[in-house]
Amino acid sequence: MQLILDIFISFLKIGGFSFGGGYAMIPFIEKEIVNSHGWISSKKFVDIIAIAEITPGPIAINSSTFVGYKIAKFSGATAGTVGVILVSFILLVIMGKYLNRFKDSKALKNIFAGIRPAVLGLIISASISVGRTALIDFKSVTIAGIILFSIMKLKIHPILCVAMAGLMGYIVY
Repeated sequence: MQLILDIFISFLKIGGFSFGGGYAMIPFIEKEIVNSHGWISSKKFVDIIAIAEITPGPIAINSSTFVGYKIAKFSGATAGTVGVILVSFILLVIMGKYLNRFKDSKALKNIFAGIRPAVLGLIISASISVGRTALIDFKSVTIAGIILFSIMKLKIHPILCVAMAGLMGYIVY
């Protein structure tokens, strides 16, 4: 039971203190789950992020569910999912009542303008962290380069690129 409570509290902290969506949460999730608790390895974490990326739904919820399941099966998945969404849900309910009153607030706009660079930094941090684990040899760097080129220059849809990367990984490895 203590493990389930620890999973819930870990994801409650992640959900409560990370802004900018799922990609911005990745460094928080990694620090809490891999570094602080050692519940899973860095390699397994990257695999979970990849699975969370290709499954329907928000990456934060998917990754919390997958991590929770890896640690403590169904109870862990439930604790992780509820923990990561609870703070957002409560804030959404409260904010919904007052949103129209403050939607044009200069102070609120300034707050969000200040948060944006921090979110970008978190996303870059997540990219570097995942890249260190995922880019292990020339073959993986080549696949990443092909996918980056396909998205940026050829404008191929990211979902198709994920499928292409999976197929290339299957063939190459």
